[in-house]
Amino acid sequence: MNAPPRVFDRDLVARHLGRRPAGFDDFVTRLILGDLEERLLAVTRRFERALIMAPDAALLPERGTSAKGPFTFERGATVLPSPGALAVNPEEVALPHRDYDLIVSICDVQIVNDVIGFLARLCRHLRPDGLLLAALPGGATLTELRQAFLEADAVVSGGATARVAPFIQLGDSGGLLQRAGFKLPVTDVETHVVRYGSPIALMQELKTLGAQNPLADRPPRPMSRSLLAAASSAYEAIAADPDGRVHATLEIVWLSGWAPHESQQQPLRPGSAEVSLTKVLGDKSQH
Repeated sequence: MNAPPRVFDRDLVARHLGRRPAGFDDFVTRLILGDLEERLLAVTRRFERALIMAPDAALLPERGTSAKGPFTFERGATVLPSPGALAVNPEEVALPHRDYDLIVSICDVQIVNDVIGFLARLCRHLRPDGLLLAALPGGATLTELRQAFLEADAVVSGGATARVAPFIQLGDSGGLLQRAGFKLPVTDVETHVVRYGSPIALMQELKTLGAQNPLADRPPRPMSRSLLAAASSAYEAIAADPDGRVHATLEIVWLSGWAPHESQQQPLRPGSAEVSLTKVLGDKSQH
């Protein structure tokens, strides 16, 4: 089988994460973890073996709570090694156990080259009827910045260059879970609007978060001042607010799916219905 194309440069992502200043506020991860707490409290399961993983495991909690009570997380790092955390290669996903009843993935999917393979490997490490929860930036994330750079590149260099990584669209995410072998897939989205004093302030925060362009096929030269100025001007035209600040879209897509188990609800076989729709709705052929 051919290897998937190399879209993301995880070595570059690791360098970006390693350059973050001490005491930085990763508000994106903070938002996701707060949402995770609420979602787990709605799950009526007692988790005995749970794993939570992210590019940097240092930001992850060691304990969680479901509707059935508290439990302990094993922590995994998919990009940046972290003391006390399991190193996980997301293209291989060789975890120490295959009987997890919960796996949580935070912002891993958007830096994996083989997304379906990644999800399928997680499914194989879950016990039957085990739960996967995954959070990732959705397709509308940074849409203003992407459009601003496209316009700026067209003006400055006469062409378009990918300077903002693509994100998975909500409409595509459920199909990814099904193709990876999960049952009862559910997807939903949380949309946030984040405001900044200027486009440059947004770009500086992305750098602080270690969220610069992670694409393997990226421009070989640093961004020129003229391109930066053109992108900033285009951004203000696209996303300026009446008070002079600018806004940015942050979309968090949540995926949940269950490893197959015979107790799960199954679709009926074709022709097995005991009551005809004609009897329920009436025969419309006479109208």
